[in-house]
Amino acid sequence: MRLLAEQWAAPHLVVSHSAAAWLWDVELPHASAEFTALRRNLSRKRSGVRCLPLAETDVTVRRGLRCTKVDRTLGDLLRSAGQDEAVIGVESALTWRRIRTYRRAPLTTLDRVAAEAAQPRIHGRHQALQRLSLIDPHAASPAETLARLRMREAGLRPTSQAELTTPEGRRVRPDFLFTREGVVVEIEGYAYHGSREAHRRDLARFNDLQLCPQVRLVLRFTAGEVMHSPAQMITRIRHALARTPPTP
Repeated sequence: MRLLAEQWAAPHLVVSHSAAAWLWDVELPHASAEFTALRRNLSRKRSGVRCLPLAETDVTVRRGLRCTKVDRTLGDLLRSAGQDEAVIGVESALTWRRIRTYRRAPLTTLDRVAAEAAQPRIHGRHQALQRLSLIDPHAASPAETLARLRMREAGLRPTSQAELTTPEGRRVRPDFLFTREGVVVEIEGYAYHGSREAHRRDLARFNDLQLCPQVRLVLRFTAGEVMHSPAQMITRIRHALARTPPTP
């Protein structure tokens, strides 16, 4: 309602950045009412309004609001949002995600986002390209993204979504695998494990991981631990890696 009211009062304002991402069902840690002005000669400053180069071809209509298209929205996040927010948003848009009551298909491709990030006409291009190098198109949730970023900052480089096979031939993809040590790191979100059937699938997946010959230890962390206690998560991973020396 706030976005509608602002746009009715000032039709030259286009919903952008985190607000546009929210309209597109892109997962973000938080969203606020943000707009980009189609014209630069604003008579007065408005809270949440940015004056950036914006063409009509960058604009579409979604849920009755004029907003930036998906690729422009993601480019804006890469250029100006915090690193965690930008990477979470892009990875969410690139993959299938469970959003409220439906499963949302990928909204764009990495090539299209990269082309938008490389646009020279908007300030922040260098930062956008740097952040683009952090993107993992296989990430499955915001908590997974945050866990990978925290591990990267700590100098840990596991493989994401490595394909493993149980002795019975079932395939399983752990969130992260330290291949040499055989340590798996799984990030568990309540939204994906909040029913009896989901709990059954979760247990079956855990057992399958334990049976894979490449796996020596499985660590599991909740989304809350990733977001609120990342240092503790990193410490536990380091201890696990130290206990499981690399296989020859």
